[in-house]
Amino acid sequence: MKKKVYVLLADGFELIEALTPVDVLRRGGVEVITVSISDTNEVTSAQKVTVRSDITLSQHDITDGDMLVLPGGYPGYENLANSEEVVKLVKKYANNNRYICAICGGPTVLSKNEILKGRVLTCHHSVADEMKAYKYTGKIVEKDENLITGIGAGRALDFALELAKVLVDDETIKNIKKGMELDK
Repeated sequence: MKKKVYVLLADGFELIEALTPVDVLRRGGVEVITVSISDTNEVTSAQKVTVRSDITLSQHDITDGDMLVLPGGYPGYENLANSEEVVKLVKKYANNNRYICAICGGPTVLSKNEILKGRVLTCHHSVADEMKAYKYTGKIVEKDENLITGIGAGRALDFALELAKVLVDDETIKNIKKGMELDK
């Protein structure tokens, strides 16, 4: 059965933290759907690049996914954390033991809303102080059961490959890396 991943996009999202997982996972045959958390499909990144999401959160039920991705980027991660709909969705994924994946400032969505407290995670150093209810490591990528976190934009590819590892088989990972010239 094909895996389904939703990548949440809020104005001010970090471009490579959102789109690197989209690229890597789609290369692996995963169904990846970008979701604007506003009422329009147009979402502008922190770098002032406007992208068109596949769907909007207000018009679709996205509770059927295997994984939810929360990119960082300022003020994108704050916009995610302050969205009542996003918080409900993240809690639902957590309660149903589905993957929640957050990178850079994205883990603050968890801390600000007391989701998965006590778990091991990493995030950007600028928000590490907000992770007091968690076991912060500062590693490039952390996986703790259904929670996968990444440190920041410069490691978006490491983060994306870790997401792929839980969704596709080793041969598919090998092919993704070969196609991206990562295995030389």
